[in-house]
Amino acid sequence: MEEVRGANTWTEELASLVEDTGIHYAGEPEISARPRKSVRDEPELEKENLKDQVTAFLKSWGEMLLELVLSFNTNQDNSVPPVKKVCIHPPSASRILLPDGRHLAYHELGVQAGRARYSLIAPHSFLSSRLAGIPGVRTSLLEDFGVRLVTFDLPGFGESDPHPSRNLNSSALDMLHLANAVGVSDKFWVVGYSSGSMHAWAALRYIPDRVAGAAMFAPMINPYEPSMTKEEMRRTWEEWLPRRRFMYFLARRFPKLLSFSYRRSFLSGKHGRIDKWMSLSLKKKDEVLIEDPIFEEYWHRDVEESIRQGNTKPFIEEAVLQVSNWGFRLADLQVRKECQRRGFLPWLRAMYSQEECELAGFLDPIHIWQGMDDQVVPPSITDYISRVLPAAVVHKLPYEGHFSYFFFCDDCHLQIFSTLFGSPQGPLEQKTEMVETPSEGDNGKGIQCYQFIQ
Repeated sequence: MEEVRGANTWTEELASLVEDTGIHYAGEPEISARPRKSVRDEPELEKENLKDQVTAFLKSWGEMLLELVLSFNTNQDNSVPPVKKVCIHPPSASRILLPDGRHLAYHELGVQAGRARYSLIAPHSFLSSRLAGIPGVRTSLLEDFGVRLVTFDLPGFGESDPHPSRNLNSSALDMLHLANAVGVSDKFWVVGYSSGSMHAWAALRYIPDRVAGAAMFAPMINPYEPSMTKEEMRRTWEEWLPRRRFMYFLARRFPKLLSFSYRRSFLSGKHGRIDKWMSLSLKKKDEVLIEDPIFEEYWHRDVEESIRQGNTKPFIEEAVLQVSNWGFRLADLQVRKECQRRGFLPWLRAMYSQEECELAGFLDPIHIWQGMDDQVVPPSITDYISRVLPAAVVHKLPYEGHFSYFFFCDDCHLQIFSTLFGSPQGPLEQKTEMVETPSEGDNGKGIQCYQFIQ
């Protein structure tokens, strides 16, 4: 068993809190020419009662300390069965070189590039990797619809290099460079699941000319979004466990504290339940699914790939991105007519001509699938999205949870592809020669299991 050294202990992590606790993202977006509002210009987003915040803080912190004590006692009890440990697998990703010198790791499923009728690019969610994609989707189904599915590791996850100052604009640029590098010459669809949807939203905002449409599944938004009504915000926050609310609070105010929690859970070197690690409240169909050995095998392998670099930084970055100013609002994606009316004469011409007006926003289809029993991303969030993006097509799924429709459901995947693409027509007949991207394969060391040093 190989032990990974060099990581800070949890006491060192707590001691470091006397320093600056912010995560700063430098640089302006590279595509959008519109001036951005600074975070200082944003209205104060916290609407929670101070007493509720303090209560949630103390309760959640108490839960974390209790877990620490129980973990210590469990380690001293030899009668407890050993916990499955995290394993390091040989490198298996294909990688491209980005213009800024970073490597981006990706994975492909389905038909070859030259025969793809539709190309899908899927950014993954928190504590996930390029191995996720559409979990359990059958290769035969991708072949039937002529679909090429490309997934990739976010910076610092899996086998992708970290980004020194990533934001959602850089996420969109990474997708653009990936599409070009793997031979997607036409438009592609983006697939956004859970928190991974914020990267999909960014593609619709920053590279709309390359996106054919969006398939969103339980899409997450910034939970502090100021344009949410009080009722929408109440219905959203009341579905979450106190500890999860606390984690959002830490990500927004004291992100360095997240290291303590991450190193006691998914960076501990041991496997655990998804609902415990992610502080999730689940209903019946999700509970049944996560107990399935197929799901457990998938979950363990995906986590192992996600954390292979053993660093808390990309996870903290992802958590902070979730609750920060995205640089755009979902309302910016709404189709609208914008006319240039600077001065009296342009305004007068616009009254009698359409030449000075153009459509703005995202013009292609957006489909959203929402489980009505989802307590991870509650239906109230999709209600809000539907309000600000009325053109989006919402598919409400009775009795479905956060995982039960998107994961390992052949009938569901067939319904999704039929909704997006109509009847299956198979791959294109014409073949195009593609230059293979070099892949970093097995390093000959085999699979190694380890435990991070606390």
